[in-house]
Amino acid sequence: MVLTTTLTAAAAAALINCWLMFRCGQIRKVTKILHGDDDHPLLIRRMRAQSNFIESTPFVLILIAGIELAGRGGQWLSFTAAFYMLLRIAHAVGMDRSEINMFRMAGTMTTLLTQLGLSAAAVAIALGKF
Repeated sequence: MVLTTTLTAAAAAALINCWLMFRCGQIRKVTKILHGDDDHPLLIRRMRAQSNFIESTPFVLILIAGIELAGRGGQWLSFTAAFYMLLRIAHAVGMDRSEINMFRMAGTMTTLLTQLGLSAAAVAIALGKF
């Protein structure tokens, strides 16, 4: 069984993580900050954007894989994975701003709702209800 959605989502996550690393590196290069954040506000926000991504995304990928392995994936799961990845990019863009903004809020809410929704689906599958 090929886990097409899982593989595609994992590849997208790896590419997004590389992009997030690159964005931190851009600030490090300009500011000559080699270690830590040196209290540089934009570097701190970019580092947190990456950290937040790597804190949340493994749970989403595990849930996607489990649902797909259970044979309950399909187009809805692919759409969920794609939407999650796109909104995680929006979150990172929003983190560049020091004020509250729609990009960050949309990314945060999407992460929360994706984890809750996939968790509910996983439990329903485990209980034979989905």
